[in-house]
Amino acid sequence: MAEIEGGGGGHKKGGKPKGKKMSTRVDFTPMVDLGFLLITFFMLTTSMNKPKTMEINMPVDEPNVVKTPVKASQAITLLLAENDEIVYYFIDEKTGEPETPVITNFSKGGIRATLLNKNKELLDKANANNYDSIPVLKDMYKKNQIKEEEMKSRIAGIKANPHALIVVIKADDKAKYKNLVDILDEMLICNIGRYAIVDITPVEQELIKTAMAVKPQ
Repeated sequence: MAEIEGGGGGHKKGGKPKGKKMSTRVDFTPMVDLGFLLITFFMLTTSMNKPKTMEINMPVDEPNVVKTPVKASQAITLLLAENDEIVYYFIDEKTGEPETPVITNFSKGGIRATLLNKNKELLDKANANNYDSIPVLKDMYKKNQIKEEEMKSRIAGIKANPHALIVVIKADDKAKYKNLVDILDEMLICNIGRYAIVDITPVEQELIKTAMAVKPQ
């Protein structure tokens, strides 16, 4: 509240009477109460967003753990290169050497089609095809069609399928960070439960150069 205080008037010697000086003092105490009320209001009405995280499987060196051998035909290595391109290859089961690398990209008929077709081929071959889809299950949970426990259980079953495709992701120095995020999204879309990000080797960097050199222009 504002208060007006008046000072006493006086007369100058031999002159006209001096007018009264008015001073104004503003009391800001009610504004403090209003500030706390606004803070409380915004705290109660603001929705708290959960931080969005990305699930990444990194290889862990555990010497005492028994390692399960994986068929060479079951694993694919993706090398993220420049210009949003991907060089991928399989390992020849007889020689143990990389097969001829193939260049693809993030287009509709690119790496997604390769992963989906190869994963389906492996599951069909083992008679273990699972038609569940991780994005579909998450969407069903958001729509309250299934419970959270069922969603987690079915997703865990997809990821633990021993016959499914295994993906090894390696990024070249010239690749964009966006490419890594995009390929992780493809893992979810393509139902790839077992994948890992590994450091690229000098041999694989040369493999990228060789593949790019013979790429049709």
